[in-house]
Amino acid sequence: MSDSGYFSDIYKTVRVLRETEKGRVFLLRHKDSGKEYLLRKFTGDPEVYRRLLGIKSPYLPQIYEVAAEENRVLVLEEYVHGDLMADMLEGCLFSEKETRMLAVDLCQALHILHGLGIVHRDIKPENVLIRGSHAVLTDFDVSRISKENQNRDTVAMGTVGFAAPEQFSISQTDFRSDIYSMGILINTMLTGDHPANQLARGPLRRIVMKCTMIAPEKRYKTIGKLLEALL
Repeated sequence: MSDSGYFSDIYKTVRVLRETEKGRVFLLRHKDSGKEYLLRKFTGDPEVYRRLLGIKSPYLPQIYEVAAEENRVLVLEEYVHGDLMADMLEGCLFSEKETRMLAVDLCQALHILHGLGIVHRDIKPENVLIRGSHAVLTDFDVSRISKENQNRDTVAMGTVGFAAPEQFSISQTDFRSDIYSMGILINTMLTGDHPANQLARGPLRRIVMKCTMIAPEKRYKTIGKLLEALL
């Protein structure tokens, strides 16, 4: 699969934003309009990005094109202009009101993903952009399609500290794994730390505790139930 001719004719490569063993992420600029885009080049399964094609939501980046040949994948994606939550947390914490509002946005994003059968599996401050007053959930590189007839994940993926315990065990991750990560994220927004080290106080404390139960069946059953608790 060669993209050099197509993309070089239409887009200018501004810079490489990220490089990993699996691939690279480029910032592109359209030569005529000047609009910026992300181009992801990686080896893996394109199915998650294919399911997101055409989905428009203020809480998710729009996926414009997906091309795949064998296990090589190209994804043209909206470039979201905003502040990275991880950078914001280096300077200050979020208030209870701000945390609740941003968590609601992320639940809206996860409601769409889960409805498409997608488990994000890597919810953390580095994958959340704040655009205006709203949160945008990004980066689906380790996301997977939930499969009811599968007993365990093929590969253990996720970020230690934010990923649910089952992401590193012999069981399969499902939508409740994202709920666990949401609890860690909410606590981090309020305290700057993992709940095991410093549990949030106030009204959101109970929500964090329920989200982060070790046994998945003791967490909120769906992202909709978590959303109801936050509203």
